[in-house]
Amino acid sequence: MQLTSNTFRPNGRIPGRCAFAVQAPHGHVRLAANRNPQLQWSGAPAGTRSFVLTCIDADAPTRPDDVNQEGRTVPAELPRAEFVHWLMVGIPPQITEIAEGACSEGVTAKGKTAPAGPEGTRQGVNDYTGWFAGDAAMGGTYLGYDGPCPPWNDERIHHYQFEILATDLDACPVGEAFTLADLRQALDGHVLARASLRGRYSLNPAIRLR
Repeated sequence: MQLTSNTFRPNGRIPGRCAFAVQAPHGHVRLAANRNPQLQWSGAPAGTRSFVLTCIDADAPTRPDDVNQEGRTVPAELPRAEFVHWLMVGIPPQITEIAEGACSEGVTAKGKTAPAGPEGTRQGVNDYTGWFAGDAAMGGTYLGYDGPCPPWNDERIHHYQFEILATDLDACPVGEAFTLADLRQALDGHVLARASLRGRYSLNPAIRLR
Protein backbone atom coordinates (compact mmCIF):
# COMPACT_ATOMS: atom_id res chain seq x y z
CA MET A 1 0.00 0.00 0.00
CA GLN A 2 0.95 3.64 -0.43
CA LEU A 3 -0.21 6.74 1.47
CA THR A 4 0.40 10.20 -0.02
CA SER A 5 -0.70 13.79 0.55
CA ASN A 6 -0.99 16.95 -1.52
CA THR A 7 -0.77 18.95 1.73
CA PHE A 8 2.82 18.04 2.66
CA ARG A 9 5.63 15.96 1.21
CA PRO A 10 7.04 12.84 2.93
CA ASN A 11 9.00 13.93 6.02
CA GLY A 12 8.16 17.52 5.10
CA ARG A 13 6.78 20.35 7.18
CA ILE A 14 3.09 20.14 7.99
CA PRO A 15 1.65 23.56 7.07
CA GLY A 16 0.38 25.80 9.84
CA ARG A 17 -3.15 25.68 8.47
CA CYS A 18 -3.23 21.98 9.44
CA ALA A 19 -1.95 22.61 12.97
CA PHE A 20 -3.73 23.32 16.25
CA ALA A 21 -1.45 26.31 16.80
CA VAL A 22 1.11 28.44 14.95
CA GLN A 23 3.77 30.86 16.07
CA ALA A 24 2.30 34.21 17.10
CA PRO A 25 3.69 37.61 16.07
CA HIS A 26 3.46 38.63 19.73
CA GLY A 27 3.85 36.12 22.56
CA HIS A 28 4.45 32.50 21.66
CA VAL A 29 1.54 30.81 19.87
CA ARG A 30 -2.01 31.37 18.66
CA LEU A 31 -4.72 28.95 17.59
CA ALA A 32 -4.64 27.96 13.91
CA ALA A 33 -7.01 26.75 11.18
CA ASN A 34 -6.67 23.14 12.41
CA ARG A 35 -7.58 21.60 9.03
CA ASN A 36 -6.96 17.90 8.54
CA PRO A 37 -4.46 17.33 5.70
CA GLN A 38 -5.46 15.80 2.38
CA LEU A 39 -4.66 12.09 2.31
CA GLN A 40 -5.03 9.47 -0.40
CA TRP A 41 -4.09 5.81 -0.51
CA SER A 42 -3.82 2.97 -3.00
CA GLY A 43 -2.78 -0.66 -3.31
CA ALA A 44 -5.13 -2.20 -0.75
CA PRO A 45 -5.07 -6.01 -0.90
CA ALA A 46 -7.97 -8.18 -1.95
CA GLY A 47 -10.27 -8.91 0.97
CA THR A 48 -10.08 -5.39 2.42
CA ARG A 49 -13.43 -4.65 4.07
CA SER A 50 -12.64 -1.36 5.78
CA PHE A 51 -9.80 1.05 6.47
CA VAL A 52 -8.56 2.55 9.74
CA LEU A 53 -6.70 5.86 9.88
CA THR A 54 -4.45 7.12 12.68
CA CYS A 55 -2.13 10.06 13.35
CA ILE A 56 0.33 9.83 16.24
CA ASP A 57 3.15 12.08 17.45
CA ALA A 58 5.81 9.90 19.04
CA ASP A 59 7.83 12.90 20.33
CA ALA A 60 5.59 14.09 23.17
CA PRO A 61 7.51 14.97 26.36
CA THR A 62 7.17 12.43 29.16
CA ARG A 63 7.52 15.11 31.86
CA PRO A 64 5.67 18.45 31.95
CA ASP A 65 8.20 20.27 34.15
CA ASP A 66 9.73 22.44 31.39
CA VAL A 67 6.86 22.47 28.89
CA ASN A 68 6.03 26.02 27.73
CA GLN A 69 7.95 27.56 30.64
CA GLU A 70 9.67 30.91 30.19
CA GLY A 71 13.46 30.75 30.36
CA ARG A 72 13.52 26.95 30.07
CA THR A 73 13.58 24.40 27.28
CA VAL A 74 12.35 20.85 26.88
CA PRO A 75 15.63 18.95 26.36
CA ALA A 76 15.94 16.96 23.14
CA GLU A 77 17.23 13.95 25.08
CA LEU A 78 14.15 13.75 27.33
CA PRO A 79 12.38 10.38 26.88
CA ARG A 80 9.31 10.71 24.69
CA ALA A 81 5.87 9.13 24.43
CA GLU A 82 2.96 8.90 21.98
CA PHE A 83 0.37 11.66 21.63
CA VAL A 84 -2.71 10.71 19.61
CA HIS A 85 -4.00 13.28 17.11
CA TRP A 86 -6.50 11.26 15.05
CA LEU A 87 -8.27 7.89 15.12
CA MET A 88 -10.86 6.90 12.51
CA VAL A 89 -12.44 3.49 11.92
CA GLY A 90 -14.98 2.10 9.48
CA ILE A 91 -13.72 3.84 6.33
CA PRO A 92 -15.50 1.98 3.49
CA PRO A 93 -13.24 0.08 1.08
CA GLN A 94 -14.33 2.25 -1.86
CA ILE A 95 -13.07 5.42 -0.12
CA THR A 96 -9.42 6.11 -0.94
CA GLU A 97 -9.10 9.84 -0.23
CA ILE A 98 -9.95 12.40 2.43
CA ALA A 99 -9.91 16.03 1.31
CA GLU A 100 -8.10 18.71 3.26
CA GLY A 101 -10.44 20.25 5.82
CA ALA A 102 -13.17 17.65 5.25
CA CYS A 103 -12.96 16.31 8.82
CA SER A 104 -11.69 19.31 10.78
CA GLU A 105 -11.88 23.07 10.24
CA GLY A 106 -10.88 25.32 13.14
CA VAL A 107 -10.28 24.64 16.83
CA THR A 108 -13.38 23.64 18.78
CA ALA A 109 -13.12 24.50 22.47
CA LYS A 110 -13.94 21.45 24.62
CA GLY A 111 -13.59 19.22 21.55
CA LYS A 112 -15.67 18.20 18.55
CA THR A 113 -18.63 16.08 19.66
CA ALA A 114 -19.50 14.82 16.18
CA PRO A 115 -16.52 15.26 13.84
CA ALA A 116 -17.23 15.08 10.12
CA GLY A 117 -16.01 12.09 8.14
CA PRO A 118 -16.94 9.66 5.37
CA GLU A 119 -20.35 8.05 5.83
CA GLY A 120 -20.20 5.08 8.19
CA THR A 121 -17.00 6.12 9.92
CA ARG A 122 -16.45 6.73 13.63
CA GLN A 123 -13.67 8.76 15.24
CA GLY A 124 -11.98 8.15 18.55
CA VAL A 125 -10.57 10.18 21.41
CA ASN A 126 -7.39 12.15 20.83
CA ASP A 127 -4.95 13.17 23.55
CA TYR A 128 -6.01 16.80 23.79
CA THR A 129 -8.67 15.29 26.06
CA GLY A 130 -6.03 14.64 28.70
CA TRP A 131 -3.98 17.73 27.92
CA PHE A 132 -6.88 20.09 28.60
CA ALA A 133 -8.35 18.14 31.53
CA GLY A 134 -9.21 20.58 34.31
CA ASP A 135 -9.09 23.63 32.00
CA ALA A 136 -12.41 25.46 32.42
CA ALA A 137 -12.31 26.99 28.94
CA MET A 138 -10.93 24.07 26.93
CA GLY A 139 -11.52 20.88 28.93
CA GLY A 140 -13.69 18.22 27.31
CA THR A 141 -13.63 15.08 25.15
CA TYR A 142 -11.74 15.70 21.94
CA LEU A 143 -12.84 13.44 19.09
CA GLY A 144 -11.47 13.28 15.56
CA TYR A 145 -8.56 15.28 14.19
CA ASP A 146 -6.79 18.01 16.10
CA GLY A 147 -3.45 19.03 14.65
CA PRO A 148 0.08 19.65 15.93
CA CYS A 149 0.77 21.86 18.92
CA PRO A 150 4.18 20.83 20.31
CA PRO A 151 5.69 22.84 23.17
CA TRP A 152 7.01 26.17 21.88
CA ASN A 153 10.24 25.61 23.82
CA ASP A 154 10.91 22.02 22.73
CA GLU A 155 14.42 21.42 21.38
CA ARG A 156 13.17 18.42 19.40
CA ILE A 157 11.26 18.54 16.11
CA HIS A 158 8.03 16.53 16.41
CA HIS A 159 7.19 13.84 13.87
CA TYR A 160 3.57 13.05 13.02
CA GLN A 161 2.92 9.59 11.62
CA PHE A 162 -0.23 9.23 9.55
CA GLU A 163 -1.08 5.58 8.92
CA ILE A 164 -3.77 3.85 6.89
CA LEU A 165 -4.55 0.22 7.71
CA ALA A 166 -6.49 -2.17 5.48
CA THR A 167 -8.54 -4.55 7.61
CA ASP A 168 -10.78 -7.59 7.17
CA LEU A 169 -13.40 -6.01 9.47
CA ASP A 170 -16.74 -4.68 8.28
CA ALA A 171 -17.01 -2.78 11.56
CA CYS A 172 -14.17 -2.30 14.03
CA PRO A 173 -15.35 -3.57 17.46
CA VAL A 174 -14.60 -0.48 19.54
CA GLY A 175 -16.89 1.64 21.72
CA GLU A 176 -18.10 5.17 21.05
CA ALA A 177 -15.27 7.01 22.84
CA PHE A 178 -12.49 4.60 21.90
CA THR A 179 -8.81 5.17 22.56
CA LEU A 180 -5.63 4.07 20.82
CA ALA A 181 -5.29 1.18 23.26
CA ASP A 182 -8.85 0.07 22.47
CA LEU A 183 -8.14 0.30 18.74
CA ARG A 184 -4.90 -1.68 18.88
CA GLN A 185 -6.60 -4.45 20.81
CA ALA A 186 -9.53 -4.59 18.38
CA LEU A 187 -7.22 -4.70 15.33
CA ASP A 188 -5.05 -7.54 16.59
CA GLY A 189 -5.00 -10.17 13.85
CA HIS A 190 -7.20 -8.14 11.47
CA VAL A 191 -4.71 -5.90 9.62
CA LEU A 192 -4.09 -7.02 6.03
CA ALA A 193 -1.70 -4.22 5.03
CA ARG A 194 -0.63 -0.74 6.11
CA ALA A 195 1.06 2.37 4.77
CA SER A 196 2.37 5.45 6.52
CA LEU A 197 3.35 9.04 5.82
CA ARG A 198 5.32 11.20 8.22
CA GLY A 199 5.29 14.98 8.57
CA ARG A 200 7.26 17.32 10.83
CA TYR A 201 6.27 20.35 12.90
CA SER A 202 7.73 22.71 15.49
CA LEU A 203 6.62 25.88 17.28
CA ASN A 204 10.12 26.66 18.55
CA PRO A 205 11.31 29.88 16.83
CA ALA A 206 14.89 28.61 17.10
CA ILE A 207 14.06 25.72 14.76
CA ARG A 208 13.64 26.38 11.03
CA LEU A 209 11.71 23.74 9.13
CA ARG A 210 11.37 23.31 5.37
